[in-house]
Amino acid sequence: MHDLFAVVMLLSIYGFLCASFFMVMDAVDVAFTEAAVGIGISTLLLLSALTLTGRFEKTKRHKPLLALITVAVTSGLLIYGTLQMPPFGSAYAPAHQHIASHYIEQSFDETGIINIVTSVLASYRGYDTLGELIVIFTAGMGVLVLLRSAANPGKGKTAKAPQSKGRLPAPMKQHAILRIVSKMMIPLILLFALYVQFHADFGPGGGFQAGVIFAAVIILYVMIFGLKATRKVVSLAWLEFLAALGVLIFGSVGLLALMSGQNFLDYHMLSSDPVQAQHLGIFLVEIGVGITVAATIILIFMTFTGRMATPGEPQ
Repeated sequence: MHDLFAVVMLLSIYGFLCASFFMVMDAVDVAFTEAAVGIGISTLLLLSALTLTGRFEKTKRHKPLLALITVAVTSGLLIYGTLQMPPFGSAYAPAHQHIASHYIEQSFDETGIINIVTSVLASYRGYDTLGELIVIFTAGMGVLVLLRSAANPGKGKTAKAPQSKGRLPAPMKQHAILRIVSKMMIPLILLFALYVQFHADFGPGGGFQAGVIFAAVIILYVMIFGLKATRKVVSLAWLEFLAALGVLIFGSVGLLALMSGQNFLDYHMLSSDPVQAQHLGIFLVEIGVGITVAATIILIFMTFTGRMATPGEPQ
């Protein structure tokens, strides 16, 4: 078990180095995400998963042959698909011939957005971003289903979040310095998350980055004040609603365009001024991204932490 904890710490250090490399290469948007997810949230989720894992493996094992075949076929198809791709970093790749130059030279005139990353993700590649958001939402819901069904085997109804039975991680209320400093820092971090969310037009940021920063604030609150206190502030039911609401907001912008006779996720119907329409459309879809990302990450962490209170689970 100690070796696994050491591996988690090494992965966290590796994430820090990756974030540093991204900063050196001026990829600040990616560095934001790597710092919040790769260093912070992923490390905490892995530590929570290790806490739920026993020291010894169960002797009774099942052999899901169908699952193994599915994974093998899917992996083979993915590998086969990559064989047709150009070599990594090749200057002759199709994306480097006309697409990248068009984004760099024409994105500001077409969208009015200074940050090219934001214009590409939310406007030019809106389909891809919506797909990524749906993947995040689906993955989060899948994790919740697995955790709750495992905590209540044999029950057909969705299980309620487990209540504390004295096995939850002890809150750090007795540490006065941590409690006072966290109360001072949490509002500032929330303000920074809002800045990252609404400043994406002019600088690094956006819904993905703001969502993980906001989720990190709630996770910090859980660590300092405990899960029971956090549930009084953040309801799991509301988090599930918000996770779906973000996807709905993003998709509704596309449906509104279809109802107006435009292409899906075409923002021109939002305003008579094309540049203003791009600003408004990107603003709406980025809000949807931020809401879903934050709510999904918080849901997964709180469900992981809540599982520690389930009777009969390995410590």
